[in-house]
Amino acid sequence: MEYGIHPLGDHAIIIELGKDIYEETQQKVQVVSAFLDEHPPCWMVEYIPAFTTVTVFYDPVYFTNINKAKLPYNQACGQLSEMLEGLKAGNEKEQRVVEIPVCYGGEFGPDLEHVATINGLTAEEVIKIHSSGDYLVYMIGFAPGFPYVGGMPENIAAPRRESPRLKIPARSVGIAGEQTGIYPIETPGGWQLIGRTPLELFQPQAEPPSLLRAGDKLRFRPISHKEYLEWENHKG
Repeated sequence: MEYGIHPLGDHAIIIELGKDIYEETQQKVQVVSAFLDEHPPCWMVEYIPAFTTVTVFYDPVYFTNINKAKLPYNQACGQLSEMLEGLKAGNEKEQRVVEIPVCYGGEFGPDLEHVATINGLTAEEVIKIHSSGDYLVYMIGFAPGFPYVGGMPENIAAPRRESPRLKIPARSVGIAGEQTGIYPIETPGGWQLIGRTPLELFQPQAEPPSLLRAGDKLRFRPISHKEYLEWENHKG
């Protein structure tokens, strides 16, 4: 597996596994993540997977105590290189398929008609296209549990809003460019909102707190407003 290593501040290392956002690169990210889960070095504080990289945070004091004459970064790089030697695709985490029920349009998707109009489609066609395929979760970021999802068809792409909203309701499903995503918590944001899911994507008391993780496959399933309310009542 080809990769590059770069410093990030004085206690982190970026493992770069590609330059562009491709599914093959994401598989490499998953291989490295799975390895670090199974064989966490004692000096690692945490790791953060992203679109094309895995950032490893380390304890510099650990390495200083071992060898004061050698920089902690160089020691960490050496050990990481040894650990990553021989890794290849096929060792990634088992991929999950997660179904996301979505109530499209109306009060839950105020931008659905706009997305349809700029693409020369009807709202029903946008819903059909958005819910017709499998999507890949590339990374979790921006807000706790927020999935950056790839694989959305280009014919329903839409630019971010010129004026972001100050409050986007939790569990809103949006589109920005050629990506789709779900806001797990109430937060400001500029994505075009097309619907909302009754699923809780982030629960701080749960373990793990995030419903989704990098590498998951998503499938969106349209539900009616009545089904949405029934789901909400069942949760209560």
